[in-house]
Amino acid sequence: MVDAGRRDIERAVSGLAARLPAELAPLASIAYDYSWCWHADGPALFEAVDAERWAACGHNPVRLLREAPQESLDRTAADDALLARAADIDARLRAHREGGPDGAVDPVAYFCAEYAVHVSLPVYSGGLGALAGDLIKEAADRSLPMVAVGLLYRQGYFRQRIDLTGWQREYWLENDPALLPMALVRGEDGEPVTVSVPVRDETIVVQIWRVDVGRVPLFLLDADRPENSAFARFSTAQLYVGDPAVRLTQYALLGIGGARALGALGVDPVVVHLNEGHAAYAALDGPGATLQDVVEHARRRTVFTTHTPVPAGNDAYAGPEIAELLEPLARERGFDLDEILRLGRTHPEAEHEPFGITQLALRTSRAANAVSRRHGDVAREMWADIWPDRLTQDIPIGHVTNGVHVPTWVGGPMRALLDEHLGPRWIEHAADPATWASIDALDGAELRAVRRRQREALIAMIRERIPRDRLARGEERGFAQAGAEAFEPDVLTIGFARRVATYKRMGLLVHDVERAVGIVGGHQPLQLVVAGKAHPKDDPGKELIQHLLHVRGAPGTATRVVFVADYDVAIAAKLVQGCDVWVNLPRPPMEASGTSGMKSVLNGGLQLSVLDGWWAEAYDGTNGWALPGDVDADHQAQDARDAARLYELLEGEILPSFYDTENGWVDMMRASLRTLAPRFSATRMLADYARLLYDPGRQARPVSRR
Repeated sequence: MVDAGRRDIERAVSGLAARLPAELAPLASIAYDYSWCWHADGPALFEAVDAERWAACGHNPVRLLREAPQESLDRTAADDALLARAADIDARLRAHREGGPDGAVDPVAYFCAEYAVHVSLPVYSGGLGALAGDLIKEAADRSLPMVAVGLLYRQGYFRQRIDLTGWQREYWLENDPALLPMALVRGEDGEPVTVSVPVRDETIVVQIWRVDVGRVPLFLLDADRPENSAFARFSTAQLYVGDPAVRLTQYALLGIGGARALGALGVDPVVVHLNEGHAAYAALDGPGATLQDVVEHARRRTVFTTHTPVPAGNDAYAGPEIAELLEPLARERGFDLDEILRLGRTHPEAEHEPFGITQLALRTSRAANAVSRRHGDVAREMWADIWPDRLTQDIPIGHVTNGVHVPTWVGGPMRALLDEHLGPRWIEHAADPATWASIDALDGAELRAVRRRQREALIAMIRERIPRDRLARGEERGFAQAGAEAFEPDVLTIGFARRVATYKRMGLLVHDVERAVGIVGGHQPLQLVVAGKAHPKDDPGKELIQHLLHVRGAPGTATRVVFVADYDVAIAAKLVQGCDVWVNLPRPPMEASGTSGMKSVLNGGLQLSVLDGWWAEAYDGTNGWALPGDVDADHQAQDARDAARLYELLEGEILPSFYDTENGWVDMMRASLRTLAPRFSATRMLADYARLLYDPGRQARPVSRR
């Protein structure tokens, strides 16, 4: 485990413990190691201290222990059974942190713009962050030497509310790092460790916070320091700011600043893994006298994962903007600025072309991968012009299909059932198909009972949130009250939750409003829960939410269709654990992978998805339902066709199967678990990365030096 910042974490633990009754010292230790959040008893342990305060502080264990009334702390300190639970968890977490390879082992350095480790650490927005959080958790579980690098967004991603017209409104909340499970990294002199990054006309100083995710330290860079300008300080305030000047500054701080931070902390990674191109500028500031030397050094150890075939997801900027951003670095290092700009152009000689961070990452990596088999095909075609001398199938972009961190996403009742049926250590072997071989013998009644319990937990959350959401946006009292009666525990429950963008096609759900409403309220009814955020600059995405919410006046929908505002990973967990069918309707081939459906699988949920992303390689005809994955330039015709097929599947297959007293539904749940759970776990994903990309001796599919 990397030592940098460990003493600072230990000081933070000691400081928190000093404020508590002595018996509660183990709770302080647990609070600063995020692996508590995927320990089976971790969340319940903190909730037992003070359930009301636990909810009020957003499940942040440090805030809980700082803010809980003395009465609650004293009661907890006198609860021998709870203290025994705390001591057991603390011992387990401590043993894992201190076991395995030590800090002398050169780690993988994982760079990403966002991490969804837990809802109490709001430095994420959506799927990219969820994937990053799952991967570093898996690395922690497997004791794979790794450090993670990101940015500390003091205001995080935006919070969402919906107004009476159905329009999304955004707001931000300030996060105080002193109340988060992290510690500022300090040097021997007691002062914060800092690094400087030349950006435009300013040298920005960033400090470093350490977050322990089990054995993996997550280092978050923070520009909110007094010597910086107001612009520089704001540059790490919010995630995915629309202003391109701020975004480019963030990328420079993440890439160049992240690389310099690792150097200042004494970390010399054997592999640098860029998860998306946001940190690609790291390749421009390594050891070497010339730019060519620096880039060659980067190519020897950098691997790159591209996550999106959507053009807007592959940021590109006008050459003068990049020149202004990087001119101070070029001057400091003595590099030719035009040589840098050539690295980011698809056609290096085309001076009019914009500079793309994906192009830069591809050119400065020894290996690159997409995040599903089909995405690999799309990515090779998408970036073929960078290698004009190669056939498309020979473009050096492979694929590692995403997977999800099993203990994070499997619900408590399902986990208990699988513990009993597969054995208490099944999670350790989740990627082994043999672990799931006996799933067909799982009792159907027990499986249905567990699904009902998890559906009831989702319904409880909906009935608590929806009346408040509706009242807050000014709905009339009767409609708000209907939210308190929303959903029933024995009705088929369908979920659609993801980042709201036009290519995700949320609108297909209500493409034919009359038919959709008829299905919801039919003799075999269903209930639909939808959630998601549109980027603040994405008005078409906001219009999709508004269009969906306009259905609220249709008869029978007030208690059957709900939109859960302010989607986050805590809500996501409730949805993937409670929904019977998970719907995904991307316009092919725009879905790189998708992971929410994989989380649903672990909980006995079934998939109704377009054959794109992960589902194109997962669907076998027995483990869910599929819509065509064909590419069609006539989007209007494609939408009408796919919406009709969606309704046909719901009416003709899914609803009858769910309400049938026979075991067809249970058989499909078993088939889904057996065929999908091992293939789409983070255990398998991390093993693939270690085998295909992290092995420093492996030079498969080398990137051209062009």
